[in-house]
Amino acid sequence: MNAVDVRGVTKSYGAVHVLRGVDLEVGEGSILALLGSNGAGKTTLVRILSTLSRPDAGSAIVHGFDVVTQSGEVRESISLTGQFAAVDEVLSGRENLVLVARLRHLKNPRAIADALVERFDLVEAGDRRAGGYSGGMRRRLDIAMSLIGDPPVIFLDEPTTGLDPQARAEVWRTIARLAASGTTVLLTTQYLDEAEHLADRIAILHEGRIIQNGTLDELRRLLPPAEVEYVEKQPTLEDVFLALVGGSGDEPAHRKDL
Repeated sequence: MNAVDVRGVTKSYGAVHVLRGVDLEVGEGSILALLGSNGAGKTTLVRILSTLSRPDAGSAIVHGFDVVTQSGEVRESISLTGQFAAVDEVLSGRENLVLVARLRHLKNPRAIADALVERFDLVEAGDRRAGGYSGGMRRRLDIAMSLIGDPPVIFLDEPTTGLDPQARAEVWRTIARLAASGTTVLLTTQYLDEAEHLADRIAILHEGRIIQNGTLDELRRLLPPAEVEYVEKQPTLEDVFLALVGGSGDEPAHRKDL
């Protein structure tokens, strides 16, 4: 069964056509990595799926609810973590978690915070101000905050942007544990190694459309293997991505995803 089902979604901003008929499925309890260059429309699609924006046409179903006609039910079923950690730096990690639990009107917010501090390996830092956390710790706290209330679907929009390799590895372990516990994860990223490491399936968004969608092995088979002295070389995900979208994939650094 699919946790996310997108059919023919379009979105334009004036004369700029960002999404041009997107079709996408994400199975329950799986990780789907959505790849695309800057400006490909990844963030726009996530905003539509999280009810922050309305599609111009097409349909999107999340956890069985329509994002337009049942937006309240969708919001109760999801969590969204953006590109930058949204923690209160004055509060401790534990206090951040307690605050969110109270805002969600949940019982025993302290117990909820204690459980998440342990689950996300923040026990030793739980009572320290979040402003002193490393990048990886802040991101783990941010994801922990987004899981309060046990949403079955979580959207992670470029969650490792700006993190060093060690912090990225910490976040990767966190995401893998989420899927192992049954949470459905839709992950947008520009880091191809991140998609290779984490995703059950990979979708490539280019010029407003999904141009390929499959497992890593399925995408690799789109390119013939290179042979050097009878040694078969499997194409990397980067080889597949650049062959499909064309060029180097480089765009001006100042351009942001719409």
